[in-house]
Amino acid sequence: MSSSTNWSKGRILLLIGRLALAAIFLAAAYGKLSPLTAKQWTLSSLKVTPASLELSMMFFAMQLSSYQMLPAWAVSPIAHSLPWVELSLGILLLTGLGLRYLGIIATLLLALFWAVIIRSYALHLGINCGCFGPNEKLTGWRVLEDGGFFALGLAVTIGAFFYHRRHRVDASAFAQTEVSSS
Repeated sequence: MSSSTNWSKGRILLLIGRLALAAIFLAAAYGKLSPLTAKQWTLSSLKVTPASLELSMMFFAMQLSSYQMLPAWAVSPIAHSLPWVELSLGILLLTGLGLRYLGIIATLLLALFWAVIIRSYALHLGINCGCFGPNEKLTGWRVLEDGGFFALGLAVTIGAFFYHRRHRVDASAFAQTEVSSS
């Protein structure tokens, strides 16, 4: 198998990883921002009104508070900003622009989430994690799943750095052949 074939497979894996990471952040944002009254996924259930958005944010703030980590004054600002950060990160990951930097941000955020989940699980807090919306119990499976998300973020970040390095080396080799052939 040639080096270029391996490189093409690596690029495809990076694309799949990047899209999966984007889907994770978009699903997390949707779970926090979606109206709580929707019984099933329909086009009408996607309608977000200011009242339903505020109710979702208040419910997420209650879930954040149940982790018993944040001072009371920080709960509401984080609950109102985190879903938008996740949404923005998901959209930016879809574009692939600045993937090295987005990968670092995503991986650090996933590491933080995983650490909080591990701590809460170790303390036997019987809470809903709030990761992808309401009614998600904090279980050992959630700890493993968040660890997998962190591993995916790390793999995408490392892959993005390797891709950038390889792309830079290939461009430099191309420029050198252009100069020597003229």
